[in-house]
Amino acid sequence: MDAYEYENLSGRVILVTGGGRGLGAAICEALAQEGAQIAVADINKSTASKVADEITFGGHTAEALVMDVTDERSITKAYDRVVNRFGHLDAIINNAGIDVTIGIREMESSDWHRVIATNLTGPFLVSKHGLAHLCSGGHIVNIASTAARRAWPNASVYHASKWGLMGLTHALHSELRGEGIKVSAVIAGGMRTPFLLDRFPDLDVQLLQDPKNVARTIKFVLTQPPETVIPEIMVLPMKETSWP
Repeated sequence: MDAYEYENLSGRVILVTGGGRGLGAAICEALAQEGAQIAVADINKSTASKVADEITFGGHTAEALVMDVTDERSITKAYDRVVNRFGHLDAIINNAGIDVTIGIREMESSDWHRVIATNLTGPFLVSKHGLAHLCSGGHIVNIASTAARRAWPNASVYHASKWGLMGLTHALHSELRGEGIKVSAVIAGGMRTPFLLDRFPDLDVQLLQDPKNVARTIKFVLTQPPETVIPEIMVLPMKETSWP
């Protein structure tokens, strides 16, 4: 395989969790435009199908999958569908994430467990079961946040989940690199997505970045030659207020 082949995604099969909207949808669309075959995985069937249909109508290849990243049976069934449809798997993008914006005194233990299950246990389970299908030279990309680099009030569980995700990412990088499996974290600053804007409608969108820019960074991470891996990269809006 020559350098050009490493620098494009043509024919690669990539699964994206939380692919039905926001950053996930932007990742699916951006990678499909580069020739990747996309498994759009989301807990919401209708949003996953909408993204997959848009990619297909654009002349590219996508398959919508229902996947609950907190449910091992749901994960393994989704992987079976990917392999049946595409025959192999080249990369996993652990993008699915949720948040509960509330002070620790008001937070229920059920809120804590739900966020940790999605944001931290989810990437663990999706990665664990995905290793059975990843091709040699496969790649796991975990979507982190500036919440893994500093802290602000009323977000303790989100911070805990994203700091934990960074630890998981670097541990898997160390564990799997000897097998030729790459593991990377993309630390994304604030984006113009429903994840933020649905909860904080008064946010100044001029302080946020287009999720397409983060998707472009993920493409960069995925297209390094086999001898090179990017374990961690940060992509921020120019007016980012949360880092540093």
